[in-house]
Amino acid sequence: MASIVFKSCTGLLACALGWTVIGTQLSWQHGLVPTVANAQQIDENTNIRVYQQASPAVVAIDAGDSTGSGSIITSEGLVLTNAHVVGNAREVTIRLADGREFSGRVVGYADNNLDLAAVEIEGGDTVFPTIRLENASPQVGQQAFAIGNPFGLQGTFTVGIVSRIDPERGLIQTDAAINPGNSGGPLLNRSGELIGVNTSIFSTGENVGNIGIGFAIATSEIQPFINAIENGTASTVASRPSQNFKAPSPIRIDGETTRASLDNTSNVLPDNSYFNVHSFEGQAGQRISITMSSRQLDSYLLLYGPNQEYLGENDDNSNSRNARLDITLPNSGTYLVFANSYGAREQGQYELTVRSSGGSSNRANNPYLINEDGTLSNQDRRLTDNSLYDEYLFSGERGQNITINLNSEEFDAYLLLVDNKGNKLAESDDISQSNTNSSIRIALPYTGEYRIIVNAYDQQGQGQYQISVR
Repeated sequence: MASIVFKSCTGLLACALGWTVIGTQLSWQHGLVPTVANAQQIDENTNIRVYQQASPAVVAIDAGDSTGSGSIITSEGLVLTNAHVVGNAREVTIRLADGREFSGRVVGYADNNLDLAAVEIEGGDTVFPTIRLENASPQVGQQAFAIGNPFGLQGTFTVGIVSRIDPERGLIQTDAAINPGNSGGPLLNRSGELIGVNTSIFSTGENVGNIGIGFAIATSEIQPFINAIENGTASTVASRPSQNFKAPSPIRIDGETTRASLDNTSNVLPDNSYFNVHSFEGQAGQRISITMSSRQLDSYLLLYGPNQEYLGENDDNSNSRNARLDITLPNSGTYLVFANSYGAREQGQYELTVRSSGGSSNRANNPYLINEDGTLSNQDRRLTDNSLYDEYLFSGERGQNITINLNSEEFDAYLLLVDNKGNKLAESDDISQSNTNSSIRIALPYTGEYRIIVNAYDQQGQGQYQISVR
């Protein structure tokens, strides 16, 4: 019998990021190692089970001027959906997965313009199938399933993962395909439980469709609304705007400063914060700095790559209300910048710039994936232990042997390599008792993107450093 022992977390960074593995031992017996075919069959069985369990409780909603989806959450027929799906309608038509149709009465809207509404099915003594709300918090990287009625096709099922969670704002991002008509439908976990209400997508084309950036309202925001419905205290007035996304506004790296405004003509996230989308063309390995500044609102930046992958975000830069993202671009292509506000309904003007800050996009004769000088300063982000850190991204191939070196004469260097799902692959503190630099040597486990965390071991550590990936 062979075995692998996982130790508990070591170093401030691993603990601060929550990568703590309880001391345990995993083991396997020869002949019992799952094959790829077995894994695929397990995934298929999960997909089938989740769909069969949840789909009877997913309904199509016709409000006259708009259509969408909803989830039945009580056997008496209470349906959870989006406010923008029902609009100002008082009565809607509800169609179940088995084809039965009922009238529905809109009984309430969430406070603070949160994009939630509840509909009561007028079904007499009918006992309806239900979807249960998840009690635990979802995790980045876990499977996510969406069921809805896009393009008039009832009961469409799509699969993806939870790409990002913003617990402070009650948002879940997923790459499970969410198209028009999915609005109001459930985002589910592997147990068929509701982890969010799908509410919006972002599309860059004229023909609105999914590109892998979809948002759902988390159950942490949903439960207070359900309580208000049950207590009879929910608002009966709709004030949620429709979800009509504006196309990206192109900007150039090292181009002129973009000046724009967030207002009621901007896009709206499920937490009711406004955002505009800007796009730029970038090259793999290019090191850039994105800044958003405003005297009228609390700036918030989000960045997405050419494959719609989430690359990072920033709220307050160096304790100011402005935002800044520093990143090495992992691929060549079109990048999307979400210029957002931290609070709901914040309005005002802002300035946005994208500037080169070192790095090279030409690697034909360059053995380095990354070879840059950087600085940890009070303008950088901090981990929960209050230590400073920078992030670097690169693309690698499965089986590729790489060496990551982090050198500094000014602070105790700490280095971490993370996969595209946020899992720790390797970490390094001191090379030796007399050398506080860090080094990681590893054969990459898959083809795709990787994230490097450059960190100071202690809270006071800051200064210049040199990072290389070869």
